[in-house]
Amino acid sequence: MDVTRKMRLGLSMRGVGYHPSAWLDPAVPADGAINFPYYLEVAQKAESGLLDLVFLADQSAITVSDEPRGAFGRTPVGAEFEPITLLSALSQFTTHIGLVATASTTLHQPFQLARQFGSLDHLSGGRAGWNVVTSSRDSEAQNFSEERILPKDQRYRRAREALDVAFGLWQSWEEDAFVRDRARGVFVEPAKMHPIDHVGEFFRVKGPLNQPPTPQGRPVIVQAGASADGMDFAARYAEVVYAVQNRLADAQTFYAAMKARVAASGRNPDDVKIMPGILPVIGQTHAEAEDRYRAMQNEIDPLVGLEKLVRFFGDLSDRDLDGPPPELRTDMPVISRGELLLNLARENGWSIRQLYQYTSIGNAHHVVVGTPSEIVDVMETWFTEGAADGFNVLPAKQPADIHGFVDHIVPELQNRGLFRTEYEGKTLRGNLGLPAVASRHKHPQEMAAQPA
Repeated sequence: MDVTRKMRLGLSMRGVGYHPSAWLDPAVPADGAINFPYYLEVAQKAESGLLDLVFLADQSAITVSDEPRGAFGRTPVGAEFEPITLLSALSQFTTHIGLVATASTTLHQPFQLARQFGSLDHLSGGRAGWNVVTSSRDSEAQNFSEERILPKDQRYRRAREALDVAFGLWQSWEEDAFVRDRARGVFVEPAKMHPIDHVGEFFRVKGPLNQPPTPQGRPVIVQAGASADGMDFAARYAEVVYAVQNRLADAQTFYAAMKARVAASGRNPDDVKIMPGILPVIGQTHAEAEDRYRAMQNEIDPLVGLEKLVRFFGDLSDRDLDGPPPELRTDMPVISRGELLLNLARENGWSIRQLYQYTSIGNAHHVVVGTPSEIVDVMETWFTEGAADGFNVLPAKQPADIHGFVDHIVPELQNRGLFRTEYEGKTLRGNLGLPAVASRHKHPQEMAAQPA
């Protein structure tokens, strides 16, 4: 094992956790998703555990349906912060941890996105990350004056163009352009301004960005997508890739394929960190962890659990819940996730009930149940055997689970030499071990001396 290579860890701060009935637990703040002190506790605990980043997933619509009838009112929806606003506030109460927000290139303009994420990078001192999504739901398009979301091929073409525009805008000023020279009365050197004058298929953007260069040069780009289009996009732009695999062999296959795509795009595979999702269920003994997991499964309201499957299978409420799941919907918008769920059910012999119990808690991510040592055994195997560069940690119930992870999993990782004992850099890019962003306006010898 390469003892110098360290595991990367991020925390997905999804409301009060990934368990759909977490809000019913008296130990969980039911209003946590719109409660700033709660998010502050979670982020600061993650930072005390030296995690690389906290991450906010997001969609621009209420995406929970009322199929089966009655599911909607039982699901915690419609009460949450906009991610960039929340992370901007958290930036003032944290020092080292990265702050990654989700934003869609299908729904937003690249100038707006470049300015927002640039502002977050300035506010945080270089800790911003952008989880780039293309969106896939008509309900989101309908909040942006459209009836239907763009077809997938157009969404990815638009995403590529949006990233190219944003990258250009983040470099539309040279680093020393803003001289603020009181003696000469010169605030900015006009010759060091570089409008991008972009004209493309989806966007016309003159530039420059009305913002100085950011501390990182640009935010860290994060992406998730297992389709060929998603992987090709990640190979070209992403620096962190989220993934959904439940078996070591599948994770190894994805890891190798993703790294190969990165190399084929002309980039260094080490400059892209692959972080599959993991939901740890921790107990002092294995039996205690299993008991906790079974209790969480039994807490899931069947209507809420079945709603999690509607997108892939349709309304299953009239079927025998202890029978096998049917074939996938033919109009399913996210094929890779649906295929993963159906394959899991068939391989494990799961009923519809067992499938929604598994899917609802981890959102189809890898659930690992055991003692801290047992959970770290799994994480170490994936890390050392070509399946992961780190993990996107999905807590079931918050804030208890981030406390459990930091207090029990992090020390075990550190004892094995797998995880840092202090932050290495001042920026998210530096802590992830990513290279500095090459300036379009610098000579190579200047870049060699520039830290991340």
